Amino acid sequence: MHSPTLSPPDRATPPPAGLRTGAVCAFLAVALTVLVTARWSPLMSLDRTVGDALHRRAVAEPGLVGVSRVLTDWVWDPWTMRALIAVAVIALWRGGARVLALWVAVTSALAAVVQQGLKSAVGRDRPRWPDPVDSAHYAAFPSGHAMTAAVSCGLLLWLLRRHAVTPPVWRAAAVAAAVSVAGVGATRVYLGVHWMSDVLGGWLLGAALVAFSVAAHARYTSDGRALLPPRS
Repeated sequence: MHSPTLSPPDRATPPPAGLRTGAVCAFLAVALTVLVTARWSPLMSLDRTVGDALHRRAVAEPGLVGVSRVLTDWVWDPWTMRALIAVAVIALWRGGARVLALWVAVTSALAAVVQQGLKSAVGRDRPRWPDPVDSAHYAAFPSGHAMTAAVSCGLLLWLLRRHAVTPPVWRAAAVAAAVSVAGVGATRVYLGVHWMSDVLGGWLLGAALVAFSVAAHARYTSDGRALLPPRS
């Protein structure tokens, strides 16, 4: 008699890439928040060094300051980003993908709640300069502009990927998103209204939230596309 063939033991299914990305970003965001709250000296020193260098340049470059203020206050403003999300939500709702529309809306709203909650909890002061080129109010950490841009651009890219847009459209959207997320962070530090770590915290939190939301939606819909109406 032949001995029965033993099947190899089942291996645990690895977590989806989005979940792993979210976990890494969340871990780094928590670590950064702890360091900011504790006012870890090396981080505070680096923030001050970068802030001082950029502020000296800003004072000497009024033209670039004007362009930066237009970009940060209008083009990449959190309300502009939320308006883009609102347009996408309305389009999804009218197209019949109502659960997906609600998923995107709730993710965007949750980002605002997390952002404001952390600002209140950490209570970090914004940079103060004897010759400011711009001003902002409320607590500094995390940067609301950076976090909102990361969440909004991440969600919009996810929706475009789900719709299987053509490669040129995808590349253009990816470049626009990258420029927007990086640009808004750079302008906030350049204008002297945020520390570098405020922006980094906003990026990490935004990336973690989008990654978790995408992974949760994929699990909820089994294959990640079940709630998208078929393309005509």
